Amino acid sequence: MTQFFNNIEPNVIDDEILQKAIEEKCPEDLGDIARKESINIKVVTEIQISFKNILQIANLWPLENLTKLQLDNNVIEKIEGLESLVHLVWLDLSFNNIEVIEGLDTLVKLQDLSLYSNRISTIEHMDTLQELQIFSIGNNNLTMLENVIYLRRLKSLQTLNLSGNPFCSEEHYRLFVVAHLPSLVYLDFKLVRKSTAKAAALKYQHLTKPLEEEEAQVLALQEEEDAKQKELEQQQAAFVEYLNGPFLFDSLHEEEGEAAKLVSLPGVEELLQAYKEEFVSVCESLYNYGLEEYEKREAEVSKFYKRLHEILAVNQEESKRIISDFETRNETRLDELYQDGSGEIADSKRAQGKEEIQQLWHALMLLETLVSNDLEELLQDFKRSLDVIASTFTENIQGMFNQCRDLENQHFENVMEIVQAILKKIALFELEEDFPEDLRALFEDKITVVNITSVSHSIRLRKIDKRESDMLSNTYQWQKSVREKAFQRESDRNRTCIEKIICFMDTLQKELDSTVVKPKE
Repeated sequence: MTQFFNNIEPNVIDDEILQKAIEEKCPEDLGDIARKESINIKVVTEIQISFKNILQIANLWPLENLTKLQLDNNVIEKIEGLESLVHLVWLDLSFNNIEVIEGLDTLVKLQDLSLYSNRISTIEHMDTLQELQIFSIGNNNLTMLENVIYLRRLKSLQTLNLSGNPFCSEEHYRLFVVAHLPSLVYLDFKLVRKSTAKAAALKYQHLTKPLEEEEAQVLALQEEEDAKQKELEQQQAAFVEYLNGPFLFDSLHEEEGEAAKLVSLPGVEELLQAYKEEFVSVCESLYNYGLEEYEKREAEVSKFYKRLHEILAVNQEESKRIISDFETRNETRLDELYQDGSGEIADSKRAQGKEEIQQLWHALMLLETLVSNDLEELLQDFKRSLDVIASTFTENIQGMFNQCRDLENQHFENVMEIVQAILKKIALFELEEDFPEDLRALFEDKITVVNITSVSHSIRLRKIDKRESDMLSNTYQWQKSVREKAFQRESDRNRTCIEKIICFMDTLQKELDSTVVKPKE
């Protein structure tokens, strides 16, 4: 469409263009309050900026809740500035001057994408668009038919338009595409018939079978990796990652330097092995306990929100009943006033209407006060439950980490006894002749070997302390986060509810006031 804009200055999406586009999406017959809310940029979900000679996509980041964006028939050269539009479902960039598919990585919810009539020569950079169902890239510069194979990774793709590209003239083009994209329902605006799919699969099975085998292997590896990641995430949520095995114990003995030589001392290796078995056993107990407590925490939070929703549901039903009773009477009154809004009878009805609006206000505010009180009590009970869960968990894991420290202290004492015995032998010139040379050099200075042993012990204790501290900190942060989220959510709900009641009362009063018949001049 570039030819239509040759004599027009290219534009960038600025505040003026954006505001106008937003207002165009706002129906003119909306009330003042509804229209104001619709123009609030945070709640805009659809926008169209077509035929504006836009050269560069910019300044769309405030539209964080946008689901549909139409930028067709401009002169856009690069896909950019869309990173924040993570809720986008529908994107139209057709009839532009785009040469490269890029800048779409964060649009993981995208279902419908049109790049029709651009200058694209390669299908690429779409790996994250796993929800894409409809893709139009017709009338571009695609010349390599094999490039279509790239789209196999888009498992949700059902509708594809490639028409108008150079490779469409190749023999068996349609069969090739259908064979390599077996999930397609429509290709180039035509239904893919079962007979076509069967013929395509047969003709190109020598090409598709190796692809399927390779994809199956990749999928198996990915599923294995996903399972490991999911398990790790659960462990992290339970604060017990890397406690189901020798990981913590092994980390205690990393980078020990000269102290590592002490393992070669007579009897130390046996002591170390026994120490490791007991230490790992404590870690396993800590791991299993952590997972059990995680399930209890999740159940407690779930129970709280279930009860919260039950209370709100009852409140909502009662609110609906009160409002419905009022509206039944109010509609009749308004109809009568619109028919005859002057005179004493009309004034009396308006006075009655005003009184009933006040009564409705008191009834809704009383209901909100009652539900707010119920939820405050529920929140306080929830807080107490969280306190008990967190304190019990903290006390128990501290006990288990004390066991780890006791094991480390006992091992240190056992090793130190062996070190002292060897130092005594050296002092009495009774050291065995076959005593290893590297250890003999280490024991030349009594203070050095004792310091090395003590320092390595202190380092291991600090590592145990650090792991315990991390676990306690995570427990506190969880408790604080869950509590604050629950209390903040109720505070926001209460404020929003009161604002809605005020807005509703204002609307009712305006409706009533609109029935007043102005005297003729």
